[in-house]
Amino acid sequence: MMRRFAAWVTLFALLPCTVYADWQHREAAVMGTRIAVEAWHDDAAVAGAAIDAVMAEMHRVDALMSHYKPESQLSRVNREAAAGPVPVAPELAALIARALEFSELTGGAFDISYASVGYLYEYREHRRPTEAEIEAALPAVDWRSIEVDRQASTVRFLRPGMRIDLGGIAKGYAVDRGIAILRAHGVAHGTVTAGGDSGILGDRRGRPWVVGIRHPDDPDRVIARIPLEDAAISTSGDYERYFEEGGVRYHHILNPRTGRSAAGVRSATVIGPDATLTDGLSTSLFVLGVERGLALVNAREDVDAVIVRDDGRVFYSKGLEPPRDE
Repeated sequence: MMRRFAAWVTLFALLPCTVYADWQHREAAVMGTRIAVEAWHDDAAVAGAAIDAVMAEMHRVDALMSHYKPESQLSRVNREAAAGPVPVAPELAALIARALEFSELTGGAFDISYASVGYLYEYREHRRPTEAEIEAALPAVDWRSIEVDRQASTVRFLRPGMRIDLGGIAKGYAVDRGIAILRAHGVAHGTVTAGGDSGILGDRRGRPWVVGIRHPDDPDRVIARIPLEDAAISTSGDYERYFEEGGVRYHHILNPRTGRSAAGVRSATVIGPDATLTDGLSTSLFVLGVERGLALVNAREDVDAVIVRDDGRVFYSKGLEPPRDE
C-alpha cells in the first residue's frame, strides 16, 4: 500500500477539483490540542451524529488517559503504581503494553516513562530542570520497569519515582477510535485529526485527500504534500511546545536516555495503516535521527516517512523518494 504514494503525487494534480456541499466539519479543543473531524454522508444528519460520537469519544479517551487530570486512571497509575499493581481499564492496559512494544522495537527511543523527567519541564513558563534535577530523576526512566498484566488488567512500576505519559501514542489511538466510529455510523469518507495525528477514511469522493507537512519554522508553508486514502499520518515536531534560552530550543520531545530535548531533527512524519502506529513511530524517529530512523522505516513494508533534519534538509523513506532523472 505505502509504495504507491510517490506515484500519486504526480497523479492527484490531474484529477478534477470538485466542491461538495454536504461535508460536515467540526473542531474542538480536547486532549490539550485541536481536534477536527470532517465527514460526508448522503444524509447530513448521519454525518452530524457520527461527528458527535467522535467528539464524545475524544473526551472519554482524554478522561481516561490524561496525565493532567488528577482523576484519570493514568494519573492514578502515576500516583500508586510504584507501591503495587493498579487496576486499570483493559484498553489502558493494552495501550501501555503497545507503548512497551514500541520501546522494544526502537531500542528505548520511545519510552513513556520519559515523563519521570519530563514533568520537570514547564514550557509555557520557560522553566527547565537543572542538571542535578535531571540526573536525580533519570534512573526512573526505564520502560523495562513498567509491568503490565493484561489478564488482570493492572499496571505496576518497578522503580520509585517513575511516571508515564502517553502523549506520544494516545492521540493516535484516539484518532483510530474516531475513524472506527465514523465507519460504524456508515460514513465512508472522512478525516479525524488530533494535533499532529490524522486518520483518513476512504477518499475525498473521487480524489485522494492531500495532507501537507508543514515547514518547521513557518506554519503557512509546507515542505511536502502527500495524497492519501485509507491511511494515517503523524508528525512530531519541535515547534509545538517549546521555548528558547541562550540560543537553545527546549522542546517537549525528550531523549529518554538523556532527559533532554532530542537534537538533530526538526520534524518527523510517518504514514501508515493506523494512527497509533504512526504516532508512536513519528516520536521514535524524532529521537532516533535520520539514519537510524529511516533504517527502521525502510525495513518495514507498511510505513513511509519524511524527516526534516536540523539543517533544513529533507529526507524521504524509499517509498516516497522523488524519482531521479535518468
